[in-house]
Amino acid sequence: MNNWFQKQWSTYSLWHILLIPLSWIFLVVISVRKTLYKVGWLKSTGLSVPVIVVGNVTVGGTGKTPFVIWLAEQLQLAGYKPGIISRGYGGKSKLATPVFANSDPQLVGDEPVLISKRTTCPMFVGTNRVAAGQALLQENPQCNVIISDDGLQHYALWRNVEIALVNSNSRFGNQRLLPAGPLREKLTRLRLVDAIVDSGKGAAFVNTFKEAKQTPIFNMSLQGELFESVDGSGAKQPVSYFADKKLVAIAGIGNPERFFDQLSDLGLQFERKPFADHHAFTKHDLMQFAGKTILMTEKDAVKCSAFTTNDSWCLPVAATISSTNQASLAKLILQKLGI
Repeated sequence: MNNWFQKQWSTYSLWHILLIPLSWIFLVVISVRKTLYKVGWLKSTGLSVPVIVVGNVTVGGTGKTPFVIWLAEQLQLAGYKPGIISRGYGGKSKLATPVFANSDPQLVGDEPVLISKRTTCPMFVGTNRVAAGQALLQENPQCNVIISDDGLQHYALWRNVEIALVNSNSRFGNQRLLPAGPLREKLTRLRLVDAIVDSGKGAAFVNTFKEAKQTPIFNMSLQGELFESVDGSGAKQPVSYFADKKLVAIAGIGNPERFFDQLSDLGLQFERKPFADHHAFTKHDLMQFAGKTILMTEKDAVKCSAFTTNDSWCLPVAATISSTNQASLAKLILQKLGI
């Protein structure tokens, strides 16, 4: 269903005539809500340490999770002790809950488990990000900065820095608000953030997107070439290992085509099998691929490691920002934090 919506949001069709009035209602709701926070009728609560919000204005994959991992690493290199909070999409937990590398993705969400595994930073999830941040700081008083994974629209949490992830390849679909399009907020929201990070390969974003105006824009790519066994054995293989195998690639992420394109760029030929974002994989899902070598994202691997076979592999990726931009982006963030 998620993939169907993504395709519909990329264009216009007759069914949009029915949904556009709903988008107008959605615009009224979010506008009133933002105004109430602006005039103080609804309160934004700050934490005892600075908060960096990493989010987006669209539904769908923009590379937010790899960027959060990159940001945590940059803050650690600068001497910070970051903690990370998240809504925990795909998980059942509603209250503030700690996340560890071996946590159950069905409880806390797949992305938080992956982030915890890759960063070793203290992490909490919860529908109320203020409560999640307070719980994290109470349990981990050494943390001196909080990264909020997603939450650009969660105005109940006061933030010191806002970073918006975009994917210029999609060009924001039909540029309509939900449910007629993929936008969570109007594109003019990007004028107010401190930095925009483009994970797409489209034309120069700074020239094609006028809404950003003076907002600094940085380019990000995702790199990964060494596959890891999903079964937890620690086995690793280069791309050449898969050259003569019968491959099927599965992806339960917001933008499955990003993963498939990455495999194609590595020279692999494979069957494509997209699933809905945050799909709760089961053993039955993988049984249909018997006799084939399964390739999946690292985010999906955290949900499949308990029941997968030894012929299932994931491709860990790392966010890479060009050398000229990386120093500038890190410097911009540190300046906002007071360094």
